[in-house]
This record gives sequence, structure tokens and C-alpha cells, in this order.
Amino acid sequence: MEDLRYPIGPLVRPESLTPEERRAAIATIAATPGNLRAAVAGLADAQLDTPYRPDGWTVRQVVHHVPDSHLNAYVRFKLALTEDEPAIRPYQEDRWARLPDSRGPIAVSLALLESLHERWVQLLSAMTPEEW
Repeated sequence: MEDLRYPIGPLVRPESLTPEERRAAIATIAATPGNLRAAVAGLADAQLDTPYRPDGWTVRQVVHHVPDSHLNAYVRFKLALTEDEPAIRPYQEDRWARLPDSRGPIAVSLALLESLHERWVQLLSAMTPEEW
């Protein structure tokens, strides 16, 4: 691996998803909050404040980043479903990761992720093939 920012490699986006692939993706979204909670269960503050790679974010910042990122994705889905020409606005993830709320207790972000994913799964599960 050459670029440690992408430990599983670059994103390979498919042209389209079959109904079964969509169901699997939704199941992954549904499972993500529990998987993240399990991954960080029992970590001490010193562990949470350890970067996961050289010059990278801390584990705590990554935990806070996930709901930040997923909130943006959720809003983008809603914009795409409700507007003819939605403006998908990027955000400065590295700057968000340095804000004070990315240094606080992770319990808040884990709870936010759970609630957000419950709503997101409801939305995605109700989408029609045309909306996809």
C-alpha cells in the first residue's frame, strides 16, 4: 500500500447496483453503528487519542468523523430525492476533524450515528428503482 490515507485502497464505484446489491449496501449501513461501537469498546482515552497512521487523525477524530461524513451523505441523498438540480456542497473534512467537538467524548457521536443510520436505512429502504 502506497498511500496510508486509503488503507483498503481507492474507491471503485460500480456503474449501477442490482436490487440485491442495494439490499446488501443498506444492510451494511444498518450494521455500521454497531460495528463501530464494537471496534472502539473498551478503548482508553490514550488509545482514542492515538493516530491510526503516521501524520493521521486520532481514533477519536475518526469516530467523530464518521457521523459527520454520514450526515453529509444523508443530506445529499435527501437533496437528490427532492430537488431537480441539487447542489452537492463539499466540506473540509480535515478542518472539521480539528474542531472542538471532534475532541470530546465519543459516546455522543456513536449515539448520533445510530440515530442517523436508523433514519437513513428507512429512507434507502423505501426508495423506488427510479429513485435509485
